[in-house]
Amino acid sequence: MISRRRRSIWNDQSVWHFAATCLVFFGVATMCWGQQFTPYERDEVQTMLKNITEEVKKHYYDPKMHGVDWDAKIREAKANVDKADSLNRGLSQIAAVLDSLNDSHTFFLSPPRPYRHDYGFRMQMIGDHCYVVRVRPGSDAETKGLKPGDEIAAVNGYAPAREDFWKMEYVYNILRPQPGLNLNVRTPSGEQRQLAVAAKMHELPAVRDITGEKIWDLVRDNEYEDHFMRVRYEEKGHDLLIVKFPLFGYSDESAILGKMRNYSAVVFDLRGNPGGSVDTLKSLLGGLFENKVKIGDRVMRSSTKLVETDSRYHPFTGKLVVLVDNKSASASEIFARVVQLEKRGVIMGDRSAGAVMEAKHYSYQLGQQRVVFYGASITDADIRMSDGQSLEHTGVVPDKVMLPTGADLAAARDPVLAQAAEMMGVKITPEEAGAMFPFEWPRE
Repeated sequence: MISRRRRSIWNDQSVWHFAATCLVFFGVATMCWGQQFTPYERDEVQTMLKNITEEVKKHYYDPKMHGVDWDAKIREAKANVDKADSLNRGLSQIAAVLDSLNDSHTFFLSPPRPYRHDYGFRMQMIGDHCYVVRVRPGSDAETKGLKPGDEIAAVNGYAPAREDFWKMEYVYNILRPQPGLNLNVRTPSGEQRQLAVAAKMHELPAVRDITGEKIWDLVRDNEYEDHFMRVRYEEKGHDLLIVKFPLFGYSDESAILGKMRNYSAVVFDLRGNPGGSVDTLKSLLGGLFENKVKIGDRVMRSSTKLVETDSRYHPFTGKLVVLVDNKSASASEIFARVVQLEKRGVIMGDRSAGAVMEAKHYSYQLGQQRVVFYGASITDADIRMSDGQSLEHTGVVPDKVMLPTGADLAAARDPVLAQAAEMMGVKITPEEAGAMFPFEWPRE
């Protein structure tokens, strides 16, 4: 069975949403992770490979497949699956085929595992350096002395690099979660250490009961997700509103824009925002301009379509600063670039992710009694901005590049937000800015 679900401007957060949906509604796949790769499982992986690569060939936005010999790649992957000595290595061949297209929105979603997995810390590229930005209290990472502001020189022997950092996260968090990571770190004072950090794994039920009163567990989970991705505000008199916008989706754009109109200046913080809905993007951008503005052209397999802002809201006309970083992806990047191209405001922070395409989500299942769920995101359009350029692999270069240092991260300072506020005539310290939107860890 194959189902298709539209995800206009796909984002990495959707990877986790897909896995969670499978776990809640269908129960987890019963493939034997980490055990012997049985002939039956090998056949299942070959079926997954066949289903996904056929869909890519049929629906990928570029019929020339970026010059990749797609049939040759499939033959190579099939042979490698036959030689694979584990389920993980077999599934990795599917991911490798899709990765050959070098497309941020075309990737494999492997069958969900029967556990939640957490390394106990978060790392991020800032400029060309990788830093620890969060450490979960009570985690093995904290016990081993890992701290925010530590620079990560290597993970399991590999040096993080900006251009492929997302692939490292994809492999270690989605495709092949590890029982732990070996880190080479350097503290803000220059001390170098090697740490072995163990992951925490929380086993999940094979099938979740959502009948009767159990349905309220699901309701509470949905409420938790809504809370976790809510829009947050910080007000400084009537002079400045700071909007922390975590995701393009499930938000009331009219309420956000209505609140913005009460202030003479707004800092719109898109740092860490992975993207989301194109409709939300069009609405929020439309609330910044008196008239419709061209966002770009959607370049599809056999046609091109103009994409414009939605101008149904009375616009905010005050001063605007938009903050972005390496985790700002997809819709966040388009938002920032339109503001930049139209000279509507100032873009500050770090260069954005460069992950800007549109995709459809394809979900699959194998078996009847023993059901395995998996999926793929397949790009069906490129987005060409009004200047004719794509942001894919390039991202948005801020008007004012400003990066926190390791010492800033260690002291929980946010000099970027503090500087943005000062540009609007409001004085706040980096320490005050760093305390405005406390980080909230997802449940283990």
